[in-house]
Amino acid sequence: MDLVLAGVIAAIAVVVIVAFKLIWRVAEPNEAIIISGLGARGRDTLGFKIVTGKGALVLPGFQSARRISLDSRVSELEVRCVTRQGIPVHVRGVVIYKVGDDLVSIANAARRFLGQQKTVDDKIHQLFSGHLRSIVGNLTVEDLIINRDALTNEIRTTSADEMIKLGMIVDSLQIQEIEDATGYIANLGRPHAAAVASAARTAEAQRDQEATGAEQEAEIKKAAAVRQARIQQAGYQAEMDRAAAKAGQAGPLAEAAARQEVVVQQTSAAELEAQLAEKRLEGEVRKPADARAYEKVTLADADRRASVAESQAEAEGIRLRGEAEAEATRLRGMAEADAARALGLAEADAIKARADALAQNQEAVVAQQLAEKWPEIVEAGAKAFSNVDHMIVLNGAQGIEETLAKVLTLGGTGLSVARSLLNGSVNGADAEAIIKSTESRE
Repeated sequence: MDLVLAGVIAAIAVVVIVAFKLIWRVAEPNEAIIISGLGARGRDTLGFKIVTGKGALVLPGFQSARRISLDSRVSELEVRCVTRQGIPVHVRGVVIYKVGDDLVSIANAARRFLGQQKTVDDKIHQLFSGHLRSIVGNLTVEDLIINRDALTNEIRTTSADEMIKLGMIVDSLQIQEIEDATGYIANLGRPHAAAVASAARTAEAQRDQEATGAEQEAEIKKAAAVRQARIQQAGYQAEMDRAAAKAGQAGPLAEAAARQEVVVQQTSAAELEAQLAEKRLEGEVRKPADARAYEKVTLADADRRASVAESQAEAEGIRLRGEAEAEATRLRGMAEADAARALGLAEADAIKARADALAQNQEAVVAQQLAEKWPEIVEAGAKAFSNVDHMIVLNGAQGIEETLAKVLTLGGTGLSVARSLLNGSVNGADAEAIIKSTESRE
């Protein structure tokens, strides 16, 4: 009896447990249970009950319980857009989203996606693609590259209201890549890439130069160390050689030192003898000679002074005689000038008188003057024959007289010569020249 009762009780317990499991629903941490049907009312009069993180009783046949995932979802974005510059770009990104944890978000998601959760990714992709195209259309390629954070924030802001309505929240939005088929972005990067490459080459060249300089400096230091070591080795070897040579020369050096000492003593003795001889020379020769020299110098100085005095007296006498002679010469010149002036006046008077007489009786004056100057005229005529070495004269003395008469009477020449002689303007030599000129014309 007891066993039957125990069995019945166990059976009832099993039935109760099985029935409880059938009507009790527990929500996992990453899901929410939406209970609808008889008596399912939420706190906000939603018309259904939302259960998260706990269990709830569900009456089969009267109530329905369905689950909605609260896991994060990933939607990859691949959108072809056109920038404000008209350049087509291909934007790749990723958006991580989920149903919000609050009851409002769960209710909104339940109303829209409950039973259609497989289509959520496609709808979210379309939503973000539309917003991305709209935002990119107002930006340049440079803005897309430089300000990706601004782009993502703009997308979040513009899609926030729609995501709330869908009961979704965005955990993360990333723009992964922006491509263009025209090569615009690549061309934008080329100057910078070239500058970076140039800087890299410059830096590499500098590093190579520094490395080469360091290597060369190390080689120089190494060579200097080797050189210093060799110099020290050579110095040590030289010291050893000097020590060996010094040791080998110890005997000869001692002998040479002994000989040197002898020479020093001999030199000292010779110097003493020389000093003694010099003292003797000083007393016997040099001092008497200096006395005689002093005497001669003194006498010579006295003679020189006497000669100077005598020369000065003679010079004074010469000066006085010169002044006297100069005075005499001056007086004599004045007397001669007076005599010449008187003579000139007398000659001028004579010339004037002769001119006056010539004007009154020219022929008589000429005859008188010819008579006075006849010897000179004859002498002048005879000089015409002075250069004749041999002369043949016919008719003897008569021929000579005829020749001389011819010379004196040729044309008016004789009279010209006579008048020139009378006037004193032609001397004997000029008269001879006049006669020779006449002979040459004949």
